[in-house]
Order: sequence, then C-alpha cells, then structure tokens
Amino acid sequence: MNENLITIRNLKTWFDTPRGTLRAVDGVSFDIRKGETFALLGESGCGKSITALSLMQLVPEPAGRIAGGSVHLDGDDILQYSEARMRDVRGSRIAMIFQEPQTSLNPVISIGDQIRETVLQHTSLKNDAAKQRVIELLDSVGIPDPKRRYEEYPHQLSGGMKQRIMIAIALAGEPDLLIADEPTTALDVTIQAQVLDLLKKIQADTGMAILLITHDLGVVAGMADRIGVMYAGQIIEQADREQFFKTPRHPYAEKLFASLPGDMKRGQALAVIKGNVPALTQEFTGCRFVERCDYALPVCNDTVPDWLDSDVSCHRFDPNWQKLFATQQAQQMQAESINRVEPAEELLLEVNNLKVHFPVHTGLLRRVSGYVKAVDGVSLSIRKGHTLALVGESGCGKTTAGKGLLQLLPVTSGEVVYDGMDLCRQNASTLRKLRSDLQIIFQDPYSSMNPRMLVGDIIAEGMIAQGIAKTKQQRNDMTAQLLQQVGLPVDSVNRYPHEFSGGQRQRICIARALAVNPKLIVCDEPTSALDVSVQAQILNLLQKLQSELQLSFLFITHNISVVEYLAHEVAVMYLGRIVEQGHVDEVLHSPKHPYTQALLSAVPVIDPATQQEIIHLEGDLPSPLNPPMGCHFHPRCTHATQACKDHYPQAVSFSGTHTVSCHLYATS
Repeated sequence: MNENLITIRNLKTWFDTPRGTLRAVDGVSFDIRKGETFALLGESGCGKSITALSLMQLVPEPAGRIAGGSVHLDGDDILQYSEARMRDVRGSRIAMIFQEPQTSLNPVISIGDQIRETVLQHTSLKNDAAKQRVIELLDSVGIPDPKRRYEEYPHQLSGGMKQRIMIAIALAGEPDLLIADEPTTALDVTIQAQVLDLLKKIQADTGMAILLITHDLGVVAGMADRIGVMYAGQIIEQADREQFFKTPRHPYAEKLFASLPGDMKRGQALAVIKGNVPALTQEFTGCRFVERCDYALPVCNDTVPDWLDSDVSCHRFDPNWQKLFATQQAQQMQAESINRVEPAEELLLEVNNLKVHFPVHTGLLRRVSGYVKAVDGVSLSIRKGHTLALVGESGCGKTTAGKGLLQLLPVTSGEVVYDGMDLCRQNASTLRKLRSDLQIIFQDPYSSMNPRMLVGDIIAEGMIAQGIAKTKQQRNDMTAQLLQQVGLPVDSVNRYPHEFSGGQRQRICIARALAVNPKLIVCDEPTSALDVSVQAQILNLLQKLQSELQLSFLFITHNISVVEYLAHEVAVMYLGRIVEQGHVDEVLHSPKHPYTQALLSAVPVIDPATQQEIIHLEGDLPSPLNPPMGCHFHPRCTHATQACKDHYPQAVSFSGTHTVSCHLYATS
C-alpha cells in the first residue's frame, strides 16, 4: 500500500455571515496516498472547493477562517505554517488547477510570462533557461507550436487550450500533489477526454498525487483510485473505485446513481433527491441527510451517525440499528413510470438550408472583410410532440441555429417553415404574434431574468405581451397554476430570482415559456450548469410536460446521456453544418460519421466494461471565419481522402430517417 502523502483530520472551515456561522467544511478527514488519484465527489455547495482551498490556506478572508483540524504533508501540519512559508508550499509541493481557466489567467500578460512567473518562483532557473523550461512545459501539455504560443494571450486560445495552460502553470513547480477543481466542467466531451488523458500521462511520468474535485460520476469512474463522497460539509462515504461503483452504500450516493439519465431509463422518471440541502448555519443533532432520505427513521433525527469500519456514515450499516432498517428497506418504491404518449408524425417545423453569417468589419471605414459562417446550410425537421437533440462541440453553431430558427438573430438565407409560412420572410408584427407558439429556455437562467422583477411579474410578462389573459386576476391564477405545474410553491410570485437555487430558476424559466401556450420550445443547454439530481428534476419535468401538452423540443446539448434519455431524433453539428442525423437509436448506437464516432467514444461512462477506445481528434475546431475547403472535418479526420479536401460530401441515406454527409459512404 502506498504511503500517505497528505493526511487531513477533522478539518473545519467556517464563514461568518449575517445569518450566523456557516460551517462549509465541518469535520472532514481523509488521506491521499503518493501517486494516487483521490476523487472528492458531491454536488454544488457541499464544501468540495472550500476543502481544497483550505489545504492551500487560500480561504477567502475576512469572513472565512480555518476553525480547526490538521493537514499533515509528509508529517508537518501545514495549517501551522505562516503565510510566507505557505508561499513556498504552494506551487512547489501543492499546486491547484482552478475551475474556470478564463478567470484564473491574467488577460493582459502573455501565457508564456504567466508560466515563467511560477518557474522563477519555485526553481533556480533564470532568463533563457526559464523561458526554455516554459516552452518544454507547453510542449508537455500538448500545446502545438509552443514557441509561437509563448507570446500569445489567453483570449487567443480555446477553452481546452486555456485548461492546458493552467495545467502547465501547476506543473511548473513540479508539485507532489495536484488539486484539480472541476477541471473539465465547461469543456466538451472530446476536449474533456484530452485533458483527462493528459493528467493521467503526467501522473504516470511524475508520480504526483491528484485530488480530483468533481460532480461527474463518469469522470470519477475513469480517473479515481479512491473516492470520498461529500454532503453538507462532511464526507459521508469513502471507498475504492471498484467497490464504490459496484455497491454505493450511503443513501445519498445511491440516489446520485439513480438520478443519472440514459437510454435504459427512457419512459421512466429519474430518481430525484427530495427537498434541499440543509442550511449549514444550524447545529445538527442527527444525520444531515435525514430530511431527504428514503430510509430515515427516528434515530436518524436524534443521533449523529458514527463513521463505521465499512467507511460509511449511516445508521443503516450500524449493527446497533440494522434490524430497524430491514423492513424500511423492503418498502422502497420502484422507479415511477412516465406515461409517454406516442408522438404524432405530424410535421411542426421544417428548416431548409438555414444560414446565419456574421460580417467581420475591419479598418477605419469598417469595411466588411469576411463573414463568420456560424450556421452554414442547416436543414432539419421537428415533429409535433418530438424532441430533436442538436449536439456538437462548443462553437459549432448550435445556439446560433436555435436563435436563427426563432428569428432572434438576422438570418442570411434559407427557410424556416412553420404553419405553412416561412418565418424568414415575415415582418416584425407577424413574428410578434407567433412568439407565443415558439419559445426558448436559455442556458443561464439567472442572466435571462430581470433581477429587479418579481417572479410573478416575470412569468406574467409574456401573457401581457400576447394578450393571453385579459385581467390581472386571470394572470395571477395562470401564474399560480404554472408554478404548481413546474413544482414550485405558489408564494414564489413574491420573491426575486436571486432567492432561488439554480434548478429552481430553471423551473421559473420553463414556467415563463409555458405561460404563452407554446408548441415548440428551444432548450439551450438547460441542464448544463446543474448537478445530477437537479438535472433529473428538470428532465422529469420536461418529459412530463411533453407527454401532457404534446410539446416539441429542440434540445441543444453536449450531454449524450441526456440525449439518450430524452430525445426522439438527433442531429450532430460540426462547424455550422449537420453531419449526421436520424433516430436516437440509429445515431447513438450505430454512428456512421467519423466525427459522431469520435464524439461518442469520448463520453465518460460509469461501467468501464462499456467504455470504447477513445478516438482522439487532432487539433481544435477550425474557425468559422475561414472554414476548411471540402469537408470541414477533414483536417481532424483519420479517414480523410483527396475527395474530402476537394468538395463537401452529399448526404447519404442509411434508412428513411438516418442520413450522413461523408465521402466514406459516397456511391459512385
């Protein structure tokens, strides 16, 4: 067994707030062995990141403080170190990759100089030797042409490149422990796979330990040696990877697994964790999960569970209480079935060769020097009561296509036929009348609502604009009904958006969209920022509403498991064009286009036995300002031929619903 590199015991980090002392980390204990990856798993707000910041003594002051505990690094309690001494530890012994690289990098300093700063701080290298070391680091993390990139700035890099720069900065001091705080949360699955493979390779080469902070069970399954599950400021379960994924023991961990969407759960309601995380400003007299637990008995309210030899903090596994839980466990309900009405085949909306090009202005006279071809000839159809998922990497044009379809952006050319009329040819007055039929749910619910408006007014705004309810009382009644429909209390009308959680805000946005009785809703990454249990609530709600109201959805996402669970059809988008589309089973279980195959191979899975060999894509998504000649995917495709470079492929049909644009299947 590997020797412990770092030992954390009874760590407490508290914050002084107007509501009292918030115990963000409240007695956390775990070990990280040399050379291993320890994953700290849990939902937003459970204390994962604050635990990591505590190890580095970077807790925000003056409100935050480390209230107790110890952190022994090779035998020394570094919580006793002065700030001056901790500066030598940070970077050289413990380094950290922060969650958002864009905000962690200085926008006015070149990336080379930002890495060089760490090299100068933690090594004896100077001048040219330090610069050469930076170039070596850039090369080691897979940055192409590192000498040129040295002089570039963060805004010139893609999201995946920025994350690699953060890794290079962390490695500059050759640390013993690398803390990776949600290192892939904002990345597409293809870039995520590259970053995780890079971390594995670096770990194998250097022998460093990794503390991986995440809420993604798929990432944990592929990366972790051991796992700690965190809830409400405490670790409630610890296990090695195989044991944890075979038999999660704590009820919270069980529910996380049951909340995951996938094709095996189509037609079923996903499990949700009832209630909310308890306020951490209170004194706990029992289990912190008791109000949300399906197994809870009176003892759970009255007695704090012990940490047992089985590495789980739960009364169910305490020999003193096991008999009490035996009958309770037998009463667990089976997964609820959703009565999914078979959708009609009636065509609701058809898009033909839609193009959305943005002019690029240069020079003093602001002449047009080119066009960003964000959407470059998209054709698709959406049927009544169906969900069409639009998937692809960030920057491929998914959101622009959704907004162009709704005429929220000026369309360059093409047709969007709805109810016998081409929306691209209608005037503003006609489009305004159609807004009630065609709605959108934006990716970030908070920024899409006016923070100064009450929730009731936000929901009623569309009714007023469309003249749906004539009197204020009618609007109030409809608003109350909508809030109940999306699972929110009626008194939410008198509260502001900031008073709600992320999942609740998304429900408000759904209620706002439903207020005008739409027939089609464009859902732009509506679950991307949500934890898995909250995501399950939103997916259940959307599926229920579709069944009851025969709504159609254009669901924009890069989460393939959500597509498997919710979608009827799938369209795969790459650099402004659809490269493959068809029924969900056809596209996901028998992908034909090399890009679709690479995209699906990179999706992290819970069961290692089902993991495909990852198809690594070379380079990044090309610029839509200057797309490659021929097939846009050919510079990254291992199957590319001369024909791929010469002209764009025609669509080839594999069935009445499954089409692919690829020269591999061209008929001569």
